Amino acid sequence: MVSLLFPFMVSLSNHALRQGFRANGRMDYYGNSDKIQNFQKKVFRVSPSKAALPIMLGYLALGVPCGILGVQAGMSVTQIGLLSVLLYSGSGQYMIASLALSGFSPLFIALSVALVNARQLLYASALLPFFAGEPRWRATLAAANVTDESFGVNLSRYQQGGWSARQSLTTNLYSQAAWVAANLAGALLGTRIQVNTALAAFAMTSIFTCLLLMQKGRLDDVLAALGAALAVVACKLAGLMTLAIFLGALAGVACGVAARQWRPKEGGILTRPRGEA
Repeated sequence: MVSLLFPFMVSLSNHALRQGFRANGRMDYYGNSDKIQNFQKKVFRVSPSKAALPIMLGYLALGVPCGILGVQAGMSVTQIGLLSVLLYSGSGQYMIASLALSGFSPLFIALSVALVNARQLLYASALLPFFAGEPRWRATLAAANVTDESFGVNLSRYQQGGWSARQSLTTNLYSQAAWVAANLAGALLGTRIQVNTALAAFAMTSIFTCLLLMQKGRLDDVLAALGAALAVVACKLAGLMTLAIFLGALAGVACGVAARQWRPKEGGILTRPRGEA
């Protein structure tokens, strides 16, 4: 019963404190607004291990099939482990195995993975303002090994306050350790069992479907998905099977960028944002 009432009691006490401070013409009991905020940060502080736990559980579920798929694509256990450490990209590693099984050239695979993983640059740049005052090496590492999931967790913690590049980096490393361990376990398992390689195409489709569903459904997201889908269909109909994924990704990026330059007006007509020629 106490645990159920605890959030309500905290909320009520915070509201009463704020009202009292405002009535007295100051923001907190001690005349310093930072003190209450610092106290709340200490009480409700979450360690990097706890912040990373949901990510780690998800990576254990995704990493094992990825390791199995890598073995089916002809990679050794050592290669899969190194790929998990150096590349550290779930979608990228699934793409490598799936495209290799489909017979694509190494150059095409590298270009496709680089294009898809370009979104990591946006994640890193979005976190840079929070790294002000941090050691450059630590901020660089924290930004370099961020993923879709760890970006969301770290951004949320930074917005709540009391989060640092050290904690961000530690959260990322916990998550990566789980990913590497799951891939190695899957690779070892893959050497003992046989998996129908026809499942590879569906595995990659599922990963990107999940990434798509994680978006907020804004106009630019919808247009990017629609543009990519139409480009892939057009390539298939034209017999450009080997270029379908790459050109589809390029079309999706182009549509997304174009949609960001325009926004819907109340009447439904697309127009440039205010202040732009």
